[in-house]
Amino acid sequence: MSDKSVDTSKRRFLVTMASAAGGVATLGVAAPFVMSMMPSARAKAAGAPVEVDLSKIEPGMLLAVEWRGKPVWVVNRTKEMLDMLSQHDAALTDPGCLVEQQPAYCKNATRSIKPAYLVVVGICTHLGCSPTFRKEVGPADLGADWPGGWFCPCHGSRFDLAARVFKGSPAPTNLVIPPHKYLSDTKVMIGVDQGAAA
Repeated sequence: MSDKSVDTSKRRFLVTMASAAGGVATLGVAAPFVMSMMPSARAKAAGAPVEVDLSKIEPGMLLAVEWRGKPVWVVNRTKEMLDMLSQHDAALTDPGCLVEQQPAYCKNATRSIKPAYLVVVGICTHLGCSPTFRKEVGPADLGADWPGGWFCPCHGSRFDLAARVFKGSPAPTNLVIPPHKYLSDTKVMIGVDQGAAA
C-alpha cells in the first residue's frame, strides 16, 4: 500500500455523484412506466359527463350524443306522444319499470325527470344493436297498433316512446336510462345523478 494518504472527500464526492446519476436514471426508466398506468385525456373524456343543449331539439325530434362510447338519445316528446304512453301498458313486458333499468328518479310513467324529455341509452337489451327511431304511429310494416318508438331491425325488438319493451320482443328488458340531471331549463348533463354535484 502506498504511503500517500487517501483523499476521502474526493471519494465521497464521486460516490454521491454516482448515486445521483443512478437515481436520475432510475426515474427516467420508471416515469414512463408509471405514466402508462394513468388514464389518457381521451380515456378520461370517454367517461366524463356530457352536457346537452335542449334548445336544439325541436318537439318530436331526437338528438344523439355519445357518452362512455355509447349512443345516448335525447327526445323532445310532444303532448301527443306523451298521451299515447298510457294507452298500451297491457302490450308491454314491464310497463311499471320494475326491472332496474333506470335511476329511481326516472321510475315513473314517462321514465324521465321532465316528462317532455326522454334521455335513454340507444342500445337494445337483446344483443346490443342500435334500434331505429320510428316515431310515426301505425306504419304498415309495424302494424296499426304501433304507437311510435324504436324498432330494432336486427331481431325485431320494439320499444315505445318511453323506451319500454313490447311483449314478444327478443329484448328482455326496457332500454337503459342513464344517470342525468338538469343544469337549467335548456341544459341536461348525462352521466351525473340528479342531486349530485356536476
